[in-house]
Amino acid sequence: MPGRNKIFGAIGVAIVGAVAFLYTATRVSGPEFIDPADQNQVSLGQSIYTIHCAVCHGESLQGQENWRQRLPNGRLPAPPHDQTGHTWHHSDAMLIDMVKNGLVPGRTAPPGYESDMPAYRNILVDEDIEAVLAYIKSTWPPEILQAQKKTTLRQQ
Repeated sequence: MPGRNKIFGAIGVAIVGAVAFLYTATRVSGPEFIDPADQNQVSLGQSIYTIHCAVCHGESLQGQENWRQRLPNGRLPAPPHDQTGHTWHHSDAMLIDMVKNGLVPGRTAPPGYESDMPAYRNILVDEDIEAVLAYIKSTWPPEILQAQKKTTLRQQ
């Protein structure tokens, strides 16, 4: 049934194209790279972090204890945001998306993943989220910051 295979192939291509379009259309756009050199932004970010993030991710960005081991409910504790965690493995756009929308299975988390990370889209404006990320990034060693910058610019 060669005609049928062409139809299914065309449908498959259309679905992949639609998914790619929707991801691009709904993807959080943001700055090209959040640079932690702006001390005013870092200071603002530290204040916001202390109020909204430190309760889970730690006053010193250290995360919760045993953050790689699942809790009885199957979820993972809050990870660190210092250089010992994996925050720096993600682009700025993805980090902004995670803060705004929480972890979204299939987009910023594996399919079926459940998290205690709240969505801050109704609490923080984009500039506040960028300031928090500038603060977090200001604590990273230069080599970690450069690796994260490459990830961010590669995904633009």
